Order: sequence, then structure tokens, then C-alpha cells
Amino acid sequence: MLEINNLTVNYDKAMIINDISLKVNEGELVSLVGPNGAGKSTTLRAITGLVTWERSIHRGSDEGVSMQGTVEFMGKRIERTPAHRIAEMGLIHCPERRRPFKEMSVLENLHAGAYLLKNKEEIQENLRNVFQLFPRLKERSAQVSGTLSGGEQQMLAIGRALMSNPKLLCIDEPSTGLAPIMRAEVFRKIKEIKEMGITVLLVEQEVSTVFKMTDRNYVLSSGKIIAEGKGEELLKDEVLRKTYLGM
Repeated sequence: MLEINNLTVNYDKAMIINDISLKVNEGELVSLVGPNGAGKSTTLRAITGLVTWERSIHRGSDEGVSMQGTVEFMGKRIERTPAHRIAEMGLIHCPERRRPFKEMSVLENLHAGAYLLKNKEEIQENLRNVFQLFPRLKERSAQVSGTLSGGEQQMLAIGRALMSNPKLLCIDEPSTGLAPIMRAEVFRKIKEIKEMGITVLLVEQEVSTVFKMTDRNYVLSSGKIIAEGKGEELLKDEVLRKTYLGM
């Protein structure tokens, strides 16, 4: 479904992503893990078109963002496709730190997630599915989203992304800032989303939990993929565990 080959991202003169390649097959739950600053979020943003592939010129200098490599989604090259077109194709980004429209209600946020859809019946069906997955959002549908707890805002962010009928859902650091009980609940819901038939690419630092639920994993450090495989295989490597996974 998704194939990235030799992706390199430079911000000004700093190399953030260094020649990485990865793939996600249809129906899989795949994780991209690694320490803070490894380049995980930048990778997702590059995949979903939120980092431009054209060099951005600042005041006549050669600084800015430059990218190389290829991204293929559902058999089509998308590395120079605008972000909204990528979303229309079904490659959806659920951002880090939730980012709800804080002055809008839960229901308004969810409807905003369905902006690509024109069929009202389809929107209502998606809304029913989101409320079934996250009953708490239904209970708080009229509540202003900025007043929700961190865990509820994360549920809302995922629910809003699901409203657009994703074929591949990219979820960035969903456990950030959450209490352990809520973190476990969010991970359970992500597993349920995979069981619904939605392919998921998950960026996370909570390795011990993630490795138990994923089909495959990539370990990113300093912009390079240093290991890949199933969770139990990666955890057998003591150097990898202690040096890169913090375990």
C-alpha cells in the first residue's frame, strides 16, 4: 500500500531524514519507533505532503527544505502531490499533540474531519462508527473540545481522522502526555481500528506496548533506520534495546 524509497529530508543545512526506505502492506499495523529527535514526525509529514518537496528559498539564499526519494501510495507516486490531494486518496495524517479546533464542539470537530465527503448518509454512518469506537465522544458531542482531557482529545483526533474514510491512517505519537490508563485505552482502540480493516502506520516511543500489537516495526535513530522486524525479534537484541529503545 505504501512504499518509501531513499527518502532524505534537509531543513536548511541539517539532514533530518537520511536515505530511509520502508513499506506498509494493506491490512498491517506497522510502527516507526525511536528516541526524541530521531525524525519520526518529519517522516510522517513528508509522506502525507505536509513538508514540501520543492526547495523553499528564504531571502535569496539556498536555505529551506529540500527532499529526495520516492513515495508510492496505492501504486501511484505521490511525492510531489499536494497534501489535500493525498488526503483525498485516503492517506490520512492524525497529528502529534492532538490539535483539535479548540473553540469548536466535539461534533463540529468530527464533521470537520469529513470535509472531503459529499454524501450525507456516508458522513452519518462514519459518525456512528466513531461513536461506537469512542462512546465517550458521543457523551461529550456538544462539549467544546478545548475543555476535554488529554485522552479525550486524542480520541477526538483519531475519530476526526476516521471521519474521512482513511485507507491508510498515519498516527503520530498518540500516547504523548497521557496517563497510563488512558494510554492503554488509546492503544486498545488503535488495535481495534486495525481489526476494522484500516491499515495503520503508527509513530510512537512507547515501545513495550507497541511491539505487542504490531505486525512489523522500524527503528529510527538520527534520521536513519537502524533495524526492522517483528517486535519479539527486535527485543532479542540487547544493544538495540538498551541503546535505541531505552529498555
